[in-house]
Amino acid sequence: MSSDEPSALSPSSAGPAPGLLLVSTPIGNLADLSPRALAALRAAEAVICEDSRVTGALLARFGVSAALIPLHDHNEAAEVPRLLARLKQGARLALVSDAGTPLLSDPGFRLVRAAVEAGVPVSAVPGPSAGLMALTLSGLPPAPHLFLGFLPAKRAARRAALAPVVAAERAGLSATLILFEAPHRAAETLADLAELLGPRPAALARELTKRFEEVRRGTLPELAAGCVADPPRGEIVLVVGPAPEAAALGPEAVDSLLSAALGRGESVKDAAAAVAAATGVTRREVYARALALAGRGA
Repeated sequence: MSSDEPSALSPSSAGPAPGLLLVSTPIGNLADLSPRALAALRAAEAVICEDSRVTGALLARFGVSAALIPLHDHNEAAEVPRLLARLKQGARLALVSDAGTPLLSDPGFRLVRAAVEAGVPVSAVPGPSAGLMALTLSGLPPAPHLFLGFLPAKRAARRAALAPVVAAERAGLSATLILFEAPHRAAETLADLAELLGPRPAALARELTKRFEEVRRGTLPELAAGCVADPPRGEIVLVVGPAPEAAALGPEAVDSLLSAALGRGESVKDAAAAVAAATGVTRREVYARALALAGRGA
């Protein structure tokens, strides 16, 4: 497709075509709403949004009057069939998230998948993405990268979610990791990452495109300590450098991980399971070392 050829769903002199259009919106700076995105929102019969209060304020700022249809985890099962029926009848619907590129840790995937499977035209207006902006500002290798979205809020679940990543890295994966996180959990998440991944380089980006935009760079332990000393505020993206070349973990490294887990009050069984999953060392071997450490008052 040539650079001047419009998308099938782009507004044109002949009028916009029916279908579903994913429209990227600003992540903070309203000047980042592109002219094409604004035209698409004005042409849509309705705008499907994550939070009607957030999208309503954005549309009002630009003088756009459009019907808003909330789509979120609590109503998605019921709304997708109704929206798909409208699309099949030739409706022109735009889909936005609260900020940035739709679907990235936001609702909408089920609707897009249903539209694709039904043969409904789906296109997009590209635009801001907090994850990609943080990646480019981090100073870390941009490719390959792995987007993990939000990790679970509870510590045990968060560590369990990271275990497959650690296992993949031990099997040879070497990719820069991108995560979203809430400011009040940044220190805990960085500490978990440091314990499971080691003291590799990382970056914490916050309030991107906004007045107090900041990028903190350093090792995972340094960033974790920095969040304790100076808690970050606002929207946060964490970027973690790729795994170094695989190297077998010695007994001292395994003992260090176990000691940290036991010191937090985890049971021998839970500590051994977590460390085994994170390191690839057999659970039997790790459990034996955990028992020995617990017996010594680790």
